[in-house]
Amino acid sequence: MTGVFERGTGHEQVTYFNDPASGLRAIIAIYSTALGPALGGTRFYPYASEDDALSDVLNLSRAMAYKAACAGLDLGGGKAVIIGDPATDKTEALLRAYGRAVQSLGGRYYTACDVGTYVEDMDVVGRESTFVTGRSPAHGGAGDSSILTAYGVFQGMRAAAEMAWGASTLRGRRVGVAGVGKVGHHLVEHLLDDGASVVIADVSSSAVDRVRQLHPEVDVLDVDALPTAAMDVYAPCALGGALSDEVVAAMQARVVCGAANNQLAHPGIEKQLEERGVLYAPDYVVNSGGLIQVADEIEGYSEARARAKAAGIYETTLRIFRLAAEEGVPPAVAADRLAERRMGEIGRLRGFWLASR
Repeated sequence: MTGVFERGTGHEQVTYFNDPASGLRAIIAIYSTALGPALGGTRFYPYASEDDALSDVLNLSRAMAYKAACAGLDLGGGKAVIIGDPATDKTEALLRAYGRAVQSLGGRYYTACDVGTYVEDMDVVGRESTFVTGRSPAHGGAGDSSILTAYGVFQGMRAAAEMAWGASTLRGRRVGVAGVGKVGHHLVEHLLDDGASVVIADVSSSAVDRVRQLHPEVDVLDVDALPTAAMDVYAPCALGGALSDEVVAAMQARVVCGAANNQLAHPGIEKQLEERGVLYAPDYVVNSGGLIQVADEIEGYSEARARAKAAGIYETTLRIFRLAAEEGVPPAVAADRLAERRMGEIGRLRGFWLASR
């Protein structure tokens, strides 16, 4: 197993939490607090190894820092993973033990929902910690953050359509949505309302059935077949690593814009997309609607304010495409540069984040 220091990721803090009585095994990674306290969801997942869990939390927390910076938020980037199967290992005791773990960081990290965790889970975590967002309306939260995540992805897709075809609409375009779970099924609604034709794929037959029951006009493909099928836009909305060498080489889509985190399987994929003439909307830019929503809870949630901020993803995405063209780099590189400039310029005024006493 390669340790955190040897990886050279630049994280400020990586903390392990172990509570054998409840079964809690968690890692919280804080990439940066240059812009403010770190915010990022808690992923509850049956990782094959501790090393896999560490790799995931390091990658995800870094992406959260860049996401918050590009979204114009005064927040840093963090993430947490709980090792286990949420279907069998999740209990009140485990979630409350995790809440104590979050609280012990003193406000340097705010948590929220992610894969395997839900609004009701955050309410339980919130019984032990004041640094929890993504809570239910009954507890002052906004509820399901996937709604604004999907809305933001749709805004990013409109910006990509503007760049690719000269009109900020998906009308008449064929869009392939890979993963129609929390976020994907909301994205399908936006696309259909905008006049797109949609083809979907998901490893869960129940997720596919839910969409098909509401929208029988939606086509269905096998999970492995969808990424390289004939379409205008490919929208990865499941787990990361969707854009591999093999997929990019065979892809027919003109645009890639989806909700999944860490879509690029490895560094250099962004250049391959550029060389093939595929316009890639950086994932952490277009999927920041959920972050915007849970961040808004910190000062008292306003649905109108959060939705207006998420609508700005359209302009942010356009700005990144234009910056990429001006600097002669892929959009993924332009997005990184934009985030790094903001973290550098504002972060130097603040230094290492300490919670107020």
